[in-house]
Amino acid sequence: MIGYVEAPISWALIRGMARRAGVDVPRAVAEGWLSRENLAVLVDRCQSGGCTASCINLLGKPQGTHPHPPPAFCAIRAELEALAPVQK
Repeated sequence: MIGYVEAPISWALIRGMARRAGVDVPRAVAEGWLSRENLAVLVDRCQSGGCTASCINLLGKPQGTHPHPPPAFCAIRAELEALAPVQK
């Protein structure tokens, strides 16, 4: 089980933004695309990124069924984009 009890809000936001971008973070870790150490860095950056309210607001809106790139304000945008599947 992958989770961050010390940062539950950031962990939930990471999973939500990743899901929105078409990324399954626990699967990426399980399959070796993302190390647990790198995931811990992402959790820390998300937690200190200052965009929690914006993320919550965005994730609270209907998204449709197609993946969406992370917004410009996302503290872990580059990493999520790198993990996102290529859209054709």
